[in-house]
Amino acid sequence: MKVHNFSAGPSILPDSTVENTAAAIKNFAGTSLSLMEVSHRSKEFVAVMDEAIALFKELLDIPAGYSVIFVGGGASTQFCMVPYNLMAKKSAYLNTGTWANKAMKEAKLFGEVVEVASSKDTLYNYIPKGYEIPADADYFHITTNNTIYGTEIKHDMDVNVPLVADMSSDIFSRPVDVSKYALIYGGAQKNLAPAGVTFVIVKDELLGKVDRAIPTMLNYQTHIDGESMFNTPPVVPVFAALETLRWIKEQGGVAAMQKMNEEKAAVLYNEIDRNPMFKGTVINEEDRSLMNICFVMTDEYKELEKEFYEFATAKGMSGIKGHRSVGGFRASTYNALPKSSVQALVDCMKEFETMHVK
Repeated sequence: MKVHNFSAGPSILPDSTVENTAAAIKNFAGTSLSLMEVSHRSKEFVAVMDEAIALFKELLDIPAGYSVIFVGGGASTQFCMVPYNLMAKKSAYLNTGTWANKAMKEAKLFGEVVEVASSKDTLYNYIPKGYEIPADADYFHITTNNTIYGTEIKHDMDVNVPLVADMSSDIFSRPVDVSKYALIYGGAQKNLAPAGVTFVIVKDELLGKVDRAIPTMLNYQTHIDGESMFNTPPVVPVFAALETLRWIKEQGGVAAMQKMNEEKAAVLYNEIDRNPMFKGTVINEEDRSLMNICFVMTDEYKELEKEFYEFATAKGMSGIKGHRSVGGFRASTYNALPKSSVQALVDCMKEFETMHVK
């Protein structure tokens, strides 16, 4: 039986990424050594790092004046690195979910944090709009996609202060106008690589403006100057990221990813809206995520939630259980998930309907 991987993260990766990384772990670049045991300073691995950064810039059309670095620590470490490096006195945050909330908590250690708007009052089931950003904020922080609640900001904002974005779960899912951002960061374990590496895209001219001393490892300039090798990088996740970037390019780039993601999401959202047993959790259609599709049983069929989960799991649907704070179901439809897997889930929903709706 084929298993369809809807896990929210770590999540599905392209077959070529898995296969080529597994092969490199046995014999990397013809060295007869494992990728896990070669020097990160070897010419073979330096070539991997260089190509990964170059493809990052190519696929996202990153303009001159920006650096791309790979670091450890996950996006959670970026919650403190961003204010450490960019916040002199005040920052502004849009609170759209758990991760935005955690990012705000860290920023408060460095100065005043203005929460410009929040959807916490309704369990983050919409993206707030119509708020004002303080003109004297050092930056404005957003989380573009919310894996837990299934909302997404699917456009590049025009704002009057430097814009910082956590794009952990939707990077490379659509074209991005990087010139509108001061900094973009994210953990790799959604659309890029296994857990262990974090990407940062930063506008160089914004660094070095704060008065505080920054610990060496938390200073972006350290990793820019060290070309992501100030300390030993996570070589296996970086290699896997390169393989995924190659795959994205082969598929036609981020525009092709966006087209496929919109098609996949439409198939599942259409079934959620049609099927009397299910309903979406996001109140505004425009805010629905293309990456994490959250839904629950309608009130009439609420008692069948556990039965549907077991039914779908037996049919090969893996990782569809919703986050404990939301309940219900979550189907993560990242770049590497084929449309056939989405259709398989829809077929499960239709079959379950025939069993219970008369």
